[in-house]
Amino acid sequence: MKKPSPITAATLFLSAATLTVPAHAQGESFDAYLDTVAAKARAEGVRDATITAIFSGMTPNNRVIELDQGNVSSGGNVNPDTGFAWMSSYINRHNSQSRINGGRSTMRRVATLASDVEQQYGVPAEIVVAIWGHETAYGAVKGSFDLPRSLATLAWDGRRRELFERELIDVLKIADSGVPRDTLVGSWAGAFGNPQFLPSVYLRLAVDGDGDGDRDIWNSDVDTLHSIANYFRDSGWRPGQPWGVRAYVPNSVDRDAIVNDVVSPVCPRVHARHSKWMTVREWRELGVEPRGNIGDDVMASLFEPDGPAYPGYLLTQNYRVILEYNCSNYYAMSVGLLADEIKQ
Repeated sequence: MKKPSPITAATLFLSAATLTVPAHAQGESFDAYLDTVAAKARAEGVRDATITAIFSGMTPNNRVIELDQGNVSSGGNVNPDTGFAWMSSYINRHNSQSRINGGRSTMRRVATLASDVEQQYGVPAEIVVAIWGHETAYGAVKGSFDLPRSLATLAWDGRRRELFERELIDVLKIADSGVPRDTLVGSWAGAFGNPQFLPSVYLRLAVDGDGDGDRDIWNSDVDTLHSIANYFRDSGWRPGQPWGVRAYVPNSVDRDAIVNDVVSPVCPRVHARHSKWMTVREWRELGVEPRGNIGDDVMASLFEPDGPAYPGYLLTQNYRVILEYNCSNYYAMSVGLLADEIKQ
């Protein structure tokens, strides 16, 4: 699942009344579309009272459509050797010393809890905290958009209706479970809470870690850490393996001979930048030397994000698990490297 990138809580929640409603893909009015969704939600067990409370008086949010249409990721200046944006530039911007310090401080604050979560789920505590830091600055910036309105707008607009209509029905289910409307706020793209889960992910994987009857990923450190760790375990995290390690890659390595000819069915452009898979022992035989702790029998893929002559990394299957959270090499590398900094 590729989760749409979250935005900050400082983003203004603009009223559609102040803007001209744009053309939409499906040729039906917003109210007519909500009626269609309401029928589908009722068929899945959502109560009429909840649907009426959520949809009554709702209008499309033009600012959400503008943000969706302009949501183009950029890593910074382009490396002329590779044609890709400099990874190092992105990392320096996102893994600031302030974010690193915040992660270390958070880890100290939740040390006992984080240790318990790691033992239960098999996911390193620093990875869980790094996700929290990357998504919401450890809970400080969670977004201020009305989730039902944002998701209804995106679904009605039609460019990715199948995705957002499912999330809209699921946020109705969350409201139907008793979560107050004023709690249902988050990013313009529908992600919310400390870990910025989409509604479908919340329903499937959020955890009531403290046993109080609520899966409170908005305010509870316990539920937040349990839920992130549960997501990673569900995605296939392999205990005992790092996400990856920095590696020395000699010029003698024939890059053409290690190209991965397998096309990934998910996010192929992201995975196309990684080499074929070999054991760490086989990489050593080619002269590639890992600079971190990783077993010789671990399968790994070589990634040189800024091209040859720049830092390279041997990535494990756990890196792909991070990509499940957000399918972007910039994102996954910054999370892994932030986790390494937090652990120090």
